[in-house]
Amino acid sequence: MAKKVLLLHGWGGSDYPHWQSWLAGEIAKEYGCVNFLKFSNFDAPKLDVWMQELQYALDDFKPDIVICHSLANTLWFHLCNTKTVQKIEKLYLVAPPSLTCNVKELNEFFPLHPPKSLYAKETLLITSDNDPYMSVDEAQTLQKSLHVMMKVLKNAGHINAASGYGEWKWMLQELQSALAL
Repeated sequence: MAKKVLLLHGWGGSDYPHWQSWLAGEIAKEYGCVNFLKFSNFDAPKLDVWMQELQYALDDFKPDIVICHSLANTLWFHLCNTKTVQKIEKLYLVAPPSLTCNVKELNEFFPLHPPKSLYAKETLLITSDNDPYMSVDEAQTLQKSLHVMMKVLKNAGHINAASGYGEWKWMLQELQSALAL
């Protein structure tokens, strides 16, 4: 049976030319099973609504692999802190914001304590050395508290379309390896 991939976007969505949009298309081209969840009102997100939408997607789609970008990481952490998550095979945490992020539109998501469990057999934290939403020191602290592997990209900003991440061939190859296991 084909493994299922759930893509979770952050604040403002991940429409084309964002790498998540591109990745969803690449997975679908190979007849892969992908759900690119579109959260409601993604320019003014509500934590309780997004939590419900994520829980529904997890219950309905039952993914093997989850790929979070930006605020979706924070949402995943909140869900993990409820301790109601079914374990998945692989989790990618891409460009999470600081756990003390101070953006007015997002204040109900923060501050936040990292979860004790990510409910994934394997997790990779992917950050950038110049992400405006999380410093390298904060990323290293998060990595240590989560006990996960970390990849730090050079000059990748927030790892989004604005920083040149439309086609992200490394991520596609990484995902293809995970799907082949």
